[in-house]
Amino acid sequence: MQAPVVFLNTSTQRQSGREAQIQNITAAKAVADIIRSCLGPKAMLKMLLDPMGGIVLTNDGHAILREIDVAHPAAKSMIELSRTQDEEVGDGTTSVIILAGEILAQTYPYIEKNIHPVVIIQALKQALKDSLEIIHKISIPIDLNNDSQLIKIISSSIGTKYISKWSEKMCNLSLQAIRNILINDDNYKEIDIKRYIKIEKVPGGEIDDSIVLDGILLNKDVVHPKMKRLIENPKIILLDCPLEYKKGESQTNIEITNENDWNRLLEIEEEQVKLMCEKILELKPNLIITEKGVSDLAQHYLLKGGCSVLRRVKKSDNNRIARATGATIVNRVEDLKDSDIGNNCGLFEVKLIGDEYFTYIVKCKDPKACTILLRGPSKDILNEIERNLQDAMSVTRNVFFEPTLSPGGGATEMAVSVGLAEKSKNIEGVQQWPYQAVADAFEVIPRTLIQNCGGNSIRILSQLRAKHANGEHSWGVDGDNGKIVDMNDYGIWEPEVIKQQSAKTAIESACMLLRVDDIVSGVRQQQ
Repeated sequence: MQAPVVFLNTSTQRQSGREAQIQNITAAKAVADIIRSCLGPKAMLKMLLDPMGGIVLTNDGHAILREIDVAHPAAKSMIELSRTQDEEVGDGTTSVIILAGEILAQTYPYIEKNIHPVVIIQALKQALKDSLEIIHKISIPIDLNNDSQLIKIISSSIGTKYISKWSEKMCNLSLQAIRNILINDDNYKEIDIKRYIKIEKVPGGEIDDSIVLDGILLNKDVVHPKMKRLIENPKIILLDCPLEYKKGESQTNIEITNENDWNRLLEIEEEQVKLMCEKILELKPNLIITEKGVSDLAQHYLLKGGCSVLRRVKKSDNNRIARATGATIVNRVEDLKDSDIGNNCGLFEVKLIGDEYFTYIVKCKDPKACTILLRGPSKDILNEIERNLQDAMSVTRNVFFEPTLSPGGGATEMAVSVGLAEKSKNIEGVQQWPYQAVADAFEVIPRTLIQNCGGNSIRILSQLRAKHANGEHSWGVDGDNGKIVDMNDYGIWEPEVIKQQSAKTAIESACMLLRVDDIVSGVRQQQ
């Protein structure tokens, strides 16, 4: 991988004490500097070459750091941060790295002055507690039934991404998909994006042709050319067993000396498959979907019984179909009963898109699982759109879980910075300095936003600081032209969970790296 290689090892096998801490801080800063230009709507793209010779073009912090090859352990732990952030809340992966790198850079002078790391860590922990309170204080609640407001929030999360040109379309897709799979009982809420939303990328067509299907889309065709490719209100059976002759368990050896025995053996195979198919056809299904294979003989019997069959469907797809159609996945044909059949589906259809067949199982009543069909000019563009859409869906999910919003555009970070600077005056002793360092570090987000769009960071930051000192916490940076704007008018809001998670992850990881005072290599160096 010819991405930037951060290699910060010295020739010695071991660094200890101050030297190790300085090495860690330098490594963390190096990682943060790589993706600093990827923040905001005017973000630059990175071109990554993978070992197979393919390229990835993206400005998604997590996607970039996943591909970077680093040698230093501290740099590796920084890269883990973006993965944590991505798994927890799905957005803010770039800002969490920049913030962690800046906090370490700001505490660097105090390490040099021989202040004990434990003292610095205590100050950082206190700063984290206070910053979470400030974030909560400036956040506002939101009505989940107001679609236009929700779309504004989602669009603010993808405003910095490649798909911002089709912002409204993508916001509607993610909102519709999340609403489809939302389970909201009184004491239980589940929104599982990974398991129940499938993104199917089909090159060709316009990006505006992308839709959310109220059901499932599979890249499959029926197993026999004469089977029906269009069925309305199908009765669906889902199986997790092969519709083939059951072979003996491992190492079964049969020796046949008589020709009649051989013929009888073949007859037994046929009878067994026929019995299996008759057992299925008793329930009068129209569509059978199995995760395993279907033999030619079984295809023949099921075709005579008027069934369409799909085989070798992935386990994850089968689970989605079960959830969308109300069918139960059955492991043995003998166990099939009427209640296992899925009746929620309105239409089964096999269509040819380009030169591939796709199976639509759609028009489901209350599907609880869905597929997003993405169209676009090329594979690279579709991959980038998928990455951005995942972020949009994570933001939507966060809003449904915690319907409170914090102002975007660096306003929340600036409010935290000003709030902590004010509180640091009341702290006595040495801890005041590292506490103040966290306040300074939070300014890195608005500063980077201004720098990335070519604005004058010193002058505009001073104006922004003055606004926040007067208690106007909704003022932030317009990332397009580098001026300060009121977020109430500009309309960039982000879920409070993302801001809180960013602060927690960044400060906790800074504490962890400061606590390291020895790096011992377990790898023997080459002479």
